[in-house]
Amino acid sequence: MPPHPSSRIRKAREDLAERLREIRLDAGISGRELAVRCGWSESKSSRIENAKTPPSDSDIRTWCRACGTDDQAPDLIAANRQSAAAHVQWRQLQRTGLRRLQETTGDNYQRTRLFRVYVSDVIPGFLQTAGYATALLSGIAKFRGTPDDVSDAVSARMRRNAVLRNGARRFSFVLEESVLRHRLCGTQTMAAQLDHLLTVTDLDNVALGIVPFAAQRIVWPMPTFTIFDDARVHADTLDAAATLTQPGQIELYARAFERQSQGAVRGTEARSLIAAALASLD
Repeated sequence: MPPHPSSRIRKAREDLAERLREIRLDAGISGRELAVRCGWSESKSSRIENAKTPPSDSDIRTWCRACGTDDQAPDLIAANRQSAAAHVQWRQLQRTGLRRLQETTGDNYQRTRLFRVYVSDVIPGFLQTAGYATALLSGIAKFRGTPDDVSDAVSARMRRNAVLRNGARRFSFVLEESVLRHRLCGTQTMAAQLDHLLTVTDLDNVALGIVPFAAQRIVWPMPTFTIFDDARVHADTLDAAATLTQPGQIELYARAFERQSQGAVRGTEARSLIAAALASLD
């Protein structure tokens, strides 16, 4: 399983701190001398080098200037910003409600040509009906105590999901069979959602695979994630949303998606699993 997002952030910050330390050593100056040149305390230099205090953009520029390596500052600042933005708490993302969160992802959805989505918990947002989305987002709003703008958020999600009907974009979904069975809404709403899944399987630009309960696992079930082309990964946990853009991270998730895909059934077998879930609602 990929490491928890908070572990990745800690590692990124430690790597940045090590790079700054190497820059100082290559310049042949002590921590005390660096502090004098930067105009701050020696303890601040030590905290930055030991990844105790994340440096600001200004700190990085000042550090590089003191070491005669101004040309390295832009890359270091970019790495620092990515580590800070990669893991954002849901509490922060959802503090003004759920509608804005749906709308802020729109541009990224329009840019992407290939979506690869693995889910182990709920129907993917792309494939949700308005009824199912309402039940899910209502539960999220209540659980997190966010402003109640569920109706607007659902409308925004439905507008965003129009991208599914754009033939220029391709979608590959892999669902755990358990996703079909989780009762997050009433019987009628769930039946409509499963019927919608059956309809979606007829779209030429959509590939839907389901990993059966009885399948011999190639890899273990994982937290839900979405791969946007080969450019970024969104991986969610209970407390935060992680955006991953480093090539090695994207390759890791792409490999995980491929392994999960190998254990999935498609076509008639997938439709049979959906039909069985529908029948179980009676």
